Amino acid sequence: MRPLITALSAGLLAVSAHAALAQTSQQRNVILFVPDGLRALKVTPETAPTMAAIRDKGINFTNSHSLFPTFTMPNASGMSSGHYLGDTGIFSNTINAGYAVGTANGSTTPFIENDPVLGDIDDHFGGNYLNEETILKMARDKGYSTAAVGKLGPTLMFDHNERTGKTIIIDDQTGSPAGVPLTDDLKKALTDAGLPTSAPSRGDNGKAGDVKTAGTTTANVTQGKFFADAVTKVILPAFKARNKPFIIVLWSRDPDGSQHNQGDSLNSVTPGINGPTSLAAIKNADDNLGQVRQALKDLGLEATTNIIVSADHGFSTISKESTTSPAAKGSYPDVKEGFLPPGFVALDLAKALDLPLADPDSKNAAVAANTYPRLGNGLIGKDPAKPEIVVAANGGSDLIYLPKADRKLARRVVDALLAQDYVSGIFVNDELAPIRGTLRLSSVGLKGSALTPHPSIVVNFRSYATGCDQPVLCTVEVADTRLQQGQGMHGNFARSDTQNFMAAIGPDFKTAYVNALPVSNADVGMTIARILDLKTAPKGKLVGRVMTETMPNGATPKAYAGTLASPPSSNGLRTVLHFQRVLEQRYFDVAGFPGRTVGLEADKSARR
Repeated sequence: MRPLITALSAGLLAVSAHAALAQTSQQRNVILFVPDGLRALKVTPETAPTMAAIRDKGINFTNSHSLFPTFTMPNASGMSSGHYLGDTGIFSNTINAGYAVGTANGSTTPFIENDPVLGDIDDHFGGNYLNEETILKMARDKGYSTAAVGKLGPTLMFDHNERTGKTIIIDDQTGSPAGVPLTDDLKKALTDAGLPTSAPSRGDNGKAGDVKTAGTTTANVTQGKFFADAVTKVILPAFKARNKPFIIVLWSRDPDGSQHNQGDSLNSVTPGINGPTSLAAIKNADDNLGQVRQALKDLGLEATTNIIVSADHGFSTISKESTTSPAAKGSYPDVKEGFLPPGFVALDLAKALDLPLADPDSKNAAVAANTYPRLGNGLIGKDPAKPEIVVAANGGSDLIYLPKADRKLARRVVDALLAQDYVSGIFVNDELAPIRGTLRLSSVGLKGSALTPHPSIVVNFRSYATGCDQPVLCTVEVADTRLQQGQGMHGNFARSDTQNFMAAIGPDFKTAYVNALPVSNADVGMTIARILDLKTAPKGKLVGRVMTETMPNGATPKAYAGTLASPPSSNGLRTVLHFQRVLEQRYFDVAGFPGRTVGLEADKSARR
């Protein structure tokens, strides 16, 4: 992927954006609200009245895009830095860190939605694993008031190497030894407001169930209310008193957490994530945002505060079915007979290549017959300390690393994946390309200046629709996860996962404007930086754009559509990517094998 805007076009957009924001010298504030996992088409005046009102009275982004792989931490890195994943190095929620991460019990494949783990990775990569400055750091350096509140992991991402209280950080681990410490002043302010100084747990909402027991039927109400209260009763009044521009990130775990764990559809793909628990979770997130809007009005901050709402990704229902997987033919005590176990990619690759499999999350112990790696991750090779293959299991897509960058081994791995009916689209590191049936990482913004190891192969899984007026609302995807069939997942390249809810309202945005141009979560970071006049020297070139078309007097560039298709593999499969382009910026709609991915029909794969 080339730098995303030409110098001339960048200059024109910058001038236009400055003109759009120069209408008033009044200080500006930004609140970024992230309803984790909210599907764009689920927002109506009935299901989410606050978000629907922001969309309809402000900016309605009808062509929104999550960054692939469509997971939380990658998209948090895009929103916080304005860069694509090839630069940030946050390729999924579970990555190969390239070393044994002490705070993850020595695993080389840590789940990074964790404050101590993020600190460990920061230390290992020179103090800044993102290799780019975040919008909260830039704002803090400029003397603005800054806070990030909400879900563990993405919240800290926005100012991940500041843990002294200059930026307020409140998340799931607040008040525990693992959490970012609160200042004494903040503790007192919370207490004075009648709030605890330790974050409440998720309670029943955190119960995922198992193959015989349904998961939660309640939304994340108590914890979500605590985070909203912290913002409205403590942080906003304090920021108003400081009389400085501010930026607040409020990351709602709902509807994501409830859609993952919901118990409405155990072992059945219907109703899946369209049951009552998921709807309650959407309403819960909306209530929290409504509370924030009311506080802005009560404090006299509404006229100077921009609200940007951007979900990190969409969502789909989980399938655990395959007719080709050897792993699905095994017998496991906690997996329904005939279903894919967690770690099926690692299990199937180890069998296909006739190599031992070890579990990086169990002290590199060997994975015995009729068992699976505990968290789905795998070390494949004769020596787990020096594996030939590392598999990072994530959900709707997985990452595969070849530490020695062996091209012959890469082709063998791809051949093994192409033989499985659960695969739909393969992307390979440019250093290993070309391989028939695959596209390059650079074609989807995954090859850049990242400090963390780039994956060698990214494998996308099959998806299909169960039958409804809007297929993206009833999409089912195969997922490499410990959750059950019928629960919820994301990470896929189906349009159900790449289409996230986005809206905006405030003094720096047009009113009642429908924006049909493609936008992404990387654009969110760039646009916030422009509104707050934040400047930095980027290290990588994979950057988003300022959404000038949404601003009064802002430029409206043109958009174009295109398709990339790989040469067919020996069995006729080819990876196809539909994308859109604004200037040199690409937005990725959908990718996979035609007929195996929702939004990618078999008759739409001609190369253009």
